[in-house]
Amino acid sequence: FTASVEKNSKHPLAEAIVKKSVESGIELLSSENFNTFRGKGVIAKVKEREILIGNRILLKEKNISLPEGVKKNIFQLENEGKTVMLIAFNNKMAGMIAITDTLKRTTKSAIKEFKDMKFNIFMITGDNIRTANAIAKQAGIVNVLAEVLPQDKANEVKKLQEKGEVVAFVGDGINDAPALAQADVGIAIGSGTDVAIEIGDIVLIKDDLLDAVAAIQLSKKVISRIKQNIFWAFAYNTALIPVAAGILYPFFGITFRPELAGLAMAMSSVTVVSLSLMLKKYVPPV
Repeated sequence: FTASVEKNSKHPLAEAIVKKSVESGIELLSSENFNTFRGKGVIAKVKEREILIGNRILLKEKNISLPEGVKKNIFQLENEGKTVMLIAFNNKMAGMIAITDTLKRTTKSAIKEFKDMKFNIFMITGDNIRTANAIAKQAGIVNVLAEVLPQDKANEVKKLQEKGEVVAFVGDGINDAPALAQADVGIAIGSGTDVAIEIGDIVLIKDDLLDAVAAIQLSKKVISRIKQNIFWAFAYNTALIPVAAGILYPFFGITFRPELAGLAMAMSSVTVVSLSLMLKKYVPPV
């Protein structure tokens, strides 16, 4: 029943449930009256039963009580870093599913690279505070904003901006779209939703945070090269145009022959191009 409802959702947790059900050979039934509660859960009817799947906030809003034993199990699972999805049939608690968000192999390395670049790292999530803290601890993140509804993620970004922070936001889901648009730099994961990809200023082809590190490092190197190119272009012109105009002739009898002036101009272009080509030596973190 649960997978039959979740098959209508594009949320990563819903897709995980559906995938596991299909792999287990469970038949998915047709559902009707499917609806979503943003950041809270979903509801639909399957074989005349109203199936509600969501977090504790949603069940509380629907006046569905949780037995004390269930609360203890939820608390324990959340402390283990698992996201708990509660299931109710016809407004009665029926069960729960615990899903673990496993960190990718490169996530801790990416967070360390960001810290080495003196960035303040925040994790913004709709998960409860215990699950969020457990995952953040594994990743090496100190600042955690948990239980944030999708529409409030952009507000959290705005609060940081109002404090004078320049904010880059990394996200992949449709719920991240407002925050990606609000951030000074929106970095969308290529494997995410079309909406997130469309809004992102930078789109990462692979689902790897190290690519975000590479994007920032490369952008800094590009800006550095632009500044160097401007400096050398001005230096050449400032030094040689007066010489070509004959400023040294009255004092030293030195003139700048046309062929030497042309060579100097060519060397100016060669310097600029050579500095730019040095960007090819950049090796992204692995």
